[in-house]
This record gives sequence, structure tokens and C-alpha cells, in this order.
Amino acid sequence: MRRSSPSRLLLVHLLVAALFLTLLGRLWQVQILDGERYAEAAVADHVRHIAIPAVRGRILDDRGRPLARNRAAMTVSVERIALDRQPDRGRATLRKLADLLGRHYTELAGKIRLCGPKTGQPCWAGSPYQPIPVAEDVPEKTATQILERPEDFPGVTAEPRPVRDHPRGDLAAHVLGYLAPAGDPVGKDGLEAVYENDLRGRPGSREVVVDSAGQVLRTLREQPPVPGATLVTSIDADVQKVVEKALERAVRGARGKGAPADSGAAVVMDARTGRVVALASYPGYDPEVWTGGIEPADYRRLTGGERGDPLLSRAVQGLWPPASTWKVVSTAAAAGSGYSLKGRYDCPGSYRIGDRSFRNFGGADLGVMDLRRALVVSCDTIFYRFAHEMWLKGTRDPMQHMARAFGFGEKTGVDLPEEAEGRVPDRAWKREYWNQTKDQTCEAAEKGYPETARTDPARAAYLKAVAAENCVRGYVWTAGDAANFSIGQGDVLVTPLQLARAYAALANGGTLFSPRVGKEVRDADGRLLRAIKPPVAGRVPVPARTLDYLRRALAEVPKSGTAAAAFDGFPFGKLTVAGKTGTAEAYGAEDTSWFASFAPAGDPRYVVVAVISRGGSGGEAAAPAVREIWSGMYGLEGNKPALPERRRR
Repeated sequence: MRRSSPSRLLLVHLLVAALFLTLLGRLWQVQILDGERYAEAAVADHVRHIAIPAVRGRILDDRGRPLARNRAAMTVSVERIALDRQPDRGRATLRKLADLLGRHYTELAGKIRLCGPKTGQPCWAGSPYQPIPVAEDVPEKTATQILERPEDFPGVTAEPRPVRDHPRGDLAAHVLGYLAPAGDPVGKDGLEAVYENDLRGRPGSREVVVDSAGQVLRTLREQPPVPGATLVTSIDADVQKVVEKALERAVRGARGKGAPADSGAAVVMDARTGRVVALASYPGYDPEVWTGGIEPADYRRLTGGERGDPLLSRAVQGLWPPASTWKVVSTAAAAGSGYSLKGRYDCPGSYRIGDRSFRNFGGADLGVMDLRRALVVSCDTIFYRFAHEMWLKGTRDPMQHMARAFGFGEKTGVDLPEEAEGRVPDRAWKREYWNQTKDQTCEAAEKGYPETARTDPARAAYLKAVAAENCVRGYVWTAGDAANFSIGQGDVLVTPLQLARAYAALANGGTLFSPRVGKEVRDADGRLLRAIKPPVAGRVPVPARTLDYLRRALAEVPKSGTAAAAFDGFPFGKLTVAGKTGTAEAYGAEDTSWFASFAPAGDPRYVVVAVISRGGSGGEAAAPAVREIWSGMYGLEGNKPALPERRRR
């Protein structure tokens, strides 16, 4: 047997010793020199960051009364990680929970899905390591069943959490807006959306260590959230209530007389400051429907045209021709173009332009009168003549310039979302519109309107004739276009808020404000963070004497003019209301009713504007609604005053 040489054994021992020393050195390096770095890396791999939502700030009315706040509601939440650890990934637990809550399994399953590029709503946008709310406003009895049977509902919790509350129900719903349900609810409309950054506060954060199964082991650090700020508005809840009731009563009253009256809007504005005191739209909706996630059927009801599209805030998004409320603009333009305010003008039953006769309302021949009387009785033919003569002089279009100076054709800049800009049609607009629509127009001129012809041959023939004319000359700004423009008809479109701020400028001496609903932002302790002042958007280029002339003329409209029937018996000795009716006509459709007003007439403080779509003449639907609003605001005709004493002066 051959024996190993001593040198070879020594070599093996040295090699083993070297390897052992190398291993010890490496262990010393890993554990001693780099131990802290590796320990931090190992922990970091299992550290999860969880956002802690802040309590949302309140929205108050002008007198500090809450319009939107938070209340504690029993909320059922699901820990997604706990469900994932169950043999069936929590499906059985979720089905039992759905049965208990009276919900569909798919609804709850959708709410706990993690949002991602390929995952549509509903889904969870927050951290998977925090409880995911799946039901709010759960009855105490149901919550107790969940808490007392943890073996049946592993990973399910029930606890009070803050949810958005509207203590005055659906009051001012279009002003307030609503929240989109999510991990951290976000304002999606109204003030909730515009002042989102103020109201939402600053979320806190929590860093937790989790094991490989996702179980939270401990909390490393926590930063508490900062509550959202309080938004104080210029809305007066009492006035808002008066306005909404008057608007609804006007719509229902018009329907009772046979008019379709499908919608309406009203605005109350402080003419001296540009602050919005009340803003209403009909039909309305209850913002509580969004709490905890809106049901599909409710969403279809709110967005469907067959229900009147209740989500649409018609005061800032609705568009109608302003009709004769527009005549204050036309009068100012005429006076600026050399027509005397002291002049006498004939008001015949019709005025002929080319081969077409433009008629007075009802075809009435009202004789010779001054412009003051023309406004009081709402003569159309005087303004047709002004517009025609201005049109003949060339392309200056003074009425369009005056309309834009009063703020029409552009957004008011109000602090509410999705505002419509309206339309002030002119020569350039007419050509652009024709270029966009000429192909469809010429096709209609050739084929006609067969669907309409089946039920209304006369209307179909009229539409085909109009299409034929527009196909050839639709780009031309005609004298007829100018005539229609002068009385707020044709292609003119305005929102109720635009009309309100224009009448506020008329009432206050010419200052055109960019209206504001927000008044102040205060922190959770009540300290003022910033004041919100309505910016001055400009001044109307109308002499003070002309504005005074218009105010005096409009003061006669409710007494002896087109609104006299609506204001019969009104206590003008206590409050002098000035205003102008408007009856927007459309071929084959019912008239839309307008009334724009301000008071007290001698020293205006507030402007009130109302519109009832397809509700009849201005004096039939809108003017009575405005009368009811003024009476409610000032405590007239047996009403308790909605305005405090200091604001009635």
C-alpha cells in the first residue's frame, strides 16, 4: 500500500485552511462590514408604503352653515392580502359577504381589483396592504354580524369611517358637485372638483414591514394626515332653497298649462360684488347617490336624456337664445351708433327686409314711441330697423361688439367646472359654420327630410327650403341674420349666468365681474388661509346716462309692461323690481321663457335671472318664478325673509 507523502498532506491541509479562512473573511465582511447595508436591503424588500387619506374639508354657506361635511358611517372593508391567502383566494368569503350586504358578488370583486393599465373601473387605486372599503352606510346590525363571526368573514372588517354628508339633502347639488368613490375620494364636479386641492388636505403615510405572505409584522414610521381646509361660499342656503322651490314650481306650473317645460335654471347674484348668492338647475339630483359607489341604474338615470340629464348644471352649462332680454344690449349699441334716446320711433306690426317680413310678437302695431317704451312693451320692429340700417352701413357690426363687451360669447370664468361659452354669431362665425356643415346641408337640400315628412310635412318642406338656401348662400351674414340678432334670436346662445352678470353690469354702473361662488378658504382651526374675490373682467363701454336710462325703463316693465300680469299686486312700495321678459321662439317647438331682473331698481343690490325651457312666454313662466324669488328673499307677500336684514339694504 502506497503512503501519501508528508508534503502532499501538508498541501491539502493548507488548501483547506485557506478556503476556511476565505469563508470566514467573507462572512466577516457580510456580517460585520456590510451587515447593516444588507439588513436594510432585506427589510426594504418587505417595507410597504400605505397612504392615509386626510379628512375632507367642509363646504359652508355664507352664514357658516354646512352644505357638505363628513359624518361617521359604518364601513365594511376587505383585506385583500388576507383573502389571497385563503385556499380559494377568498371567493367563498366574498360571496357570503355579498349575500349579507345584499350586493352582487361581481360588484364586490370589482371593488377590490387593483387598478392598472388594463384594468377598468371599478377597481382599487390604493395600496393592497390597506383595507379596501366595499360598502358604506352599512346598518349597525349587519356590521355586528360581521364583527361577531370572524370565522365566517376572515379578512373582513367593519368600523366607522368618515363619508361625505349633505345635511340639507339635495340643496345646491349642482353647485357642490360630488365625489368619485376611490381609495381617496376625489371631487368630480362643482365646488368639490374646483377646490379639490384645498378640500382634500394632505394625506399621511405609514411604512409597514410585511412577511413573504404579505402579513404586516410591524410599523416602521407613520406621518399623520393634515385635514382638508374649509371652503366658505357666498351661497345663502335660505335663498338657495327659495330659488329651487320657485324654479320647480314654475316648471310644474308650465306643465300644468300644457307646455312641455322640460328644464330650467335660475341665478341670484350680488350686483355690487359679483358673488353668486344662489344657483339652481332643474331637474336636480341627490349627491348622496354617489356615496359608497353609484349603482349602474342610478348612473343611467342621471346621465340619460330621457330623464332630462339631471347632472347638467343648466345655470352655467345650459344654452338658449336670450330673446328680448337681449334688447338692453341692442339699445346700448343703437345709442352708441347715434340713435337718440330721446327720439321717437315707429313700432309697426312688421318690418320688411328684402322679400321677408319680420313681425312683432303677435303682429301688434304699437305706434310711435321712444326707446324707453320700446323696452317696456318689448317692441321688436324698432330693433329690426336699427339692425337693418346698421347692416347696410357695412361690416362694423356694433351690436356684436356691444354683446361681447357685456361678456357674451365667452366664459364668465366662474369657479365652477365645464362652463359653456355661449355664442355671439357674426360674419366670421357664419362662414366658418357653413364650411363645417355645407356638405350635410347640401345633402339635406337634395334629399329633404323624409322622416320628418311622415309626421309633419309642412315642417319638412320648411327645413328643406332653408337647407337649399343655406347650401348656396349659407356663408353670407344677411340682413335677416342681423335682425334676428337684435332681438336675441337666431343663432345667439347664452347661459343664465352670462345673462345674470350682464344685468349685474347694467345694474352696478358698468362693472363686469367674473363671478365667484367661493368666498374664503380656512384651515381646520378656522384661521383664514385666503380670501376669494371676484375679479373685475372689464367695464361695459356704455355712458352712465345710457345705463341709467335702461335701468329706469326696465323699472316700468313689471308695472305696466310685459311682466305686469306676473307682478300684479306686488308690493312695489317695499321693493322696486326692474326687469325684462324674453320669449325665445323656435320653429316647430314651444317658446322658452326668460326673465332677467334687479332690485331695488333705484339702487340695485341683487340680480335674479330665471329661464324655463319650453315653458311659454317670458311673462307666463319665468316672471312669476322671479317674483316668488324676490318675495322670498325680502320677506314679502307673507314670506319669511331669506336674506338677513343687513343684506336687504
